[in-house]
Amino acid sequence: MSEKQRISILGCGWLGLPLARFLVGEGYAVKGSTTSEAKIAKMKEAGVEPFRIAIGESIEGDIASFLQSDILVVNIPPQRRPDVVEYHVGQISLLIDALADSPVKHVIFVSSTSVYPATGGEVVEADATDPDEADSPAGRALMYVEEMLRSESAFNTTVVRFGGLIGPGRNPAEFIQRMTEITSPAHPVNLIHLDDCVHVIAEIIRQGSWGEVFNACAPQHPTRGELYKAAAESHGFASLPEEASSNSHFKIVNSDWLVKKLDYKFLHPDPLGMARGGN
Repeated sequence: MSEKQRISILGCGWLGLPLARFLVGEGYAVKGSTTSEAKIAKMKEAGVEPFRIAIGESIEGDIASFLQSDILVVNIPPQRRPDVVEYHVGQISLLIDALADSPVKHVIFVSSTSVYPATGGEVVEADATDPDEADSPAGRALMYVEEMLRSESAFNTTVVRFGGLIGPGRNPAEFIQRMTEITSPAHPVNLIHLDDCVHVIAEIIRQGSWGEVFNACAPQHPTRGELYKAAAESHGFASLPEEASSNSHFKIVNSDWLVKKLDYKFLHPDPLGMARGGN
């Protein structure tokens, strides 16, 4: 690792801020962005140079100074809105235009396993071929954006497709209390802990693994029913919501390429352990 490498993280929220804090601890010079003034102080406390950047119909904030880095981590998920595909593509188009005037040579794009169709079986990186087959509008938006970034020649992009995020503030035990029923209890889960999200991105940077596409999910895939049962038992819940029926629309995300290419060992390989742990 070179201490002179500069990293900008676009989106310092649930994942971005812990990532920024970890990279600062590893000796990198880190810039972070937020749309909230309230988070500026938290970034300063973490040793991160803060910027208020908002990308919508235009870019608000000093994007030129923010992009004075060697590496950019793009961590702005698609917004929940009817025109999510058009809007997210527009956001990244503006970002790509701004990158043309920057020294950034490497980009990590935080994507999602929602780019895959629900095949009823296992999926690997090569199975995302058609945005229209993604299992959600957000998945379609992400796939279009992946293609946009990877087709650029001014910088080299690595895509990380994270599964469902779990960790502080995102534990199944917390979701149970808001559920009226457990949908598709027989479906396997594709989850990844915050700790692994941070370490996967850090390893990509440390190893300089550019131009890649990685699935990133815990290697074990218990069912939704098993997950919520484990969370309920460990948190002392007397009962669980009723289970609804399960259909054949699911997928099992295979992360073997990540493990092989980066020699990565998951810190939290078992979602049942994550559910019982509570953080």
